[in-house]
Amino acid sequence: MKLTADQVYQKLLEDFKIYEVQGQIKFYLGDVDIIVKARDVVGNIMQEWLEGWLKKNDIEYSPNENTQMPPDVFLSPDDKTKDLLEVKAFNYEATPGFDIADFNAFQTELIREPYMVHTKYIIFGYVMQDDGFVVIKKMWLKNVWEICRPMENWPLNLQVKKNVVHKIRPGKWYADGERSKFKQFASLEHFISAIDETVFRNPDTRKFSGEWLSKFTKSYQKHYGVKLDIPRWNDIAEEYVNKKEKNKTSNGSPQQDMG
Repeated sequence: MKLTADQVYQKLLEDFKIYEVQGQIKFYLGDVDIIVKARDVVGNIMQEWLEGWLKKNDIEYSPNENTQMPPDVFLSPDDKTKDLLEVKAFNYEATPGFDIADFNAFQTELIREPYMVHTKYIIFGYVMQDDGFVVIKKMWLKNVWEICRPMENWPLNLQVKKNVVHKIRPGKWYADGERSKFKQFASLEHFISAIDETVFRNPDTRKFSGEWLSKFTKSYQKHYGVKLDIPRWNDIAEEYVNKKEKNKTSNGSPQQDMG
């Protein structure tokens, strides 16, 4: 059967009752087998598990051959421009540590494949108990802009090393909004504005900044028949800093990035 990302999410919640089940990761080599208790391996395994779950439930899908870019799976194998699903997982007792995508590759792919920006992200927040049992504490289905935010000195939350931009990182979208220094993006348009500004600020992509936004919006309009109205980042940046943090800055108080 063919399901959308929203239907897959609902089926996991209502039919599979994912909050009520538990699992273990087992490994054997020769005649020695163990229960894996390393929490950091769960995230990588969840994508394979979900593909196995889709197959077991006779849900149509095909994996993405390009493992470096979203989505992980196409839920409409006959039309790979819609029903795109990316799978992420993280230790619910810590902050989300997964990557969204490599920024340089992401901004390039968006021009060629503008529909990629509408990939749905199914995210599992898991807990591994001391005995190795894994339970899902929380699950979300989000658009990419709903899990992304700015950071200090950059319009996007990024992995930056020696002023070189690497990965786009998520914010803590489920955190108490009053404690978070930066807010998640409110719309696709604001997310695209942040990407455009990052293209300009990033030394590796600055040469594309004069035409990136124009190319993306033309490509998006050609595919969807919709002309996006993208604001300038400088006109909306203040919307993404919480008022309490603005007051701390004006009072000279120290700041801490809480997500």
